[in-house]
Amino acid sequence: MSMNFWNNKRVLITGGAGFLGSFIVEKLKERDCKEIFVPRSREYDLVEMEAVKRLYADSRPDIVIHLAAQVGGIGANQKNAGKFFYDNLMMGTQMMEIGRQIGLPKFVAAGTICAYPKFAPVPFREEELWIGYPEETNAPYGLAKKMQLVQSQAYRQQYGFNSIVLFPVNLYGPRDNFNLDSSHVIPALIKKCIDAIENRDKAITVWGTGKATREFLYVKDAAEGLLLAAEKYDKSDPVNLGAGFEISIGDLVGLIVERTGFTGKIVWDTRKPDGQPRRMLDVSKAEKEFGFKAKTSFEEGLMETIKWYRERSARQLWQDPPHFLAK
Repeated sequence: MSMNFWNNKRVLITGGAGFLGSFIVEKLKERDCKEIFVPRSREYDLVEMEAVKRLYADSRPDIVIHLAAQVGGIGANQKNAGKFFYDNLMMGTQMMEIGRQIGLPKFVAAGTICAYPKFAPVPFREEELWIGYPEETNAPYGLAKKMQLVQSQAYRQQYGFNSIVLFPVNLYGPRDNFNLDSSHVIPALIKKCIDAIENRDKAITVWGTGKATREFLYVKDAAEGLLLAAEKYDKSDPVNLGAGFEISIGDLVGLIVERTGFTGKIVWDTRKPDGQPRRMLDVSKAEKEFGFKAKTSFEEGLMETIKWYRERSARQLWQDPPHFLAK
């Protein structure tokens, strides 16, 4: 079904040059999709309605996969709360609205686990998205993305517009964002450990207490889940995408320290926030509705991510040696 579904479709992927988007593009090519349009932000500012209209006119899509977002870790969310809210809200709202206006056959939107209430019962079930307010450090971002769900349900009710909204858990993997100013926890920890080894630093600093828990989904699994939903799911009820496990940040740090070979000290900066106390999704609905189940073990995915960053770091080291190697 996958091959036949995509081979005559024109697919527009906002954020298609990004982390998750790049793997979706690869998987679409494997599925024999011939026409894939990946806009670049310098050519189409999706916060602006005129740019959204021009994008639709230029791409003439049968399916839109909307991934473009302003996103980052806790620090980036705190620093850019207003921008993250406005940009994400406007991009999602306008992309869906113009899709509706032109009679787009299908719109696929990526939400975020940050939309869940701060104290949602674990594991998070889709029915509990509205039982409380999100964790404060990323609430503006989470609520802006959550509006895609409201819009999707309202547009299906009034206009019969076929849109779906998926809620992926924290993603990780090769090609992730390793910029410490905006990265999420796994790439940040990997970078800190490997950079410390290269620079012979004796300690690394980690935010929070280590008590908070998180769930992580390997990016290639996330790409597969999203495409399965695009192929097989046609409801506006939200669906989680995750791996269905939970690990504390403290245990995660220990695992990354061990796998990278860092032997120095871990300094916990408890002045920094932990973020949401616990995160783990109920992932049964995705398997029931469109047959998705994560295949990559956390150990395997973590090693692939470390390997990718180490290789990239080695290439940079060759070009720009650290202080202790510099002549």
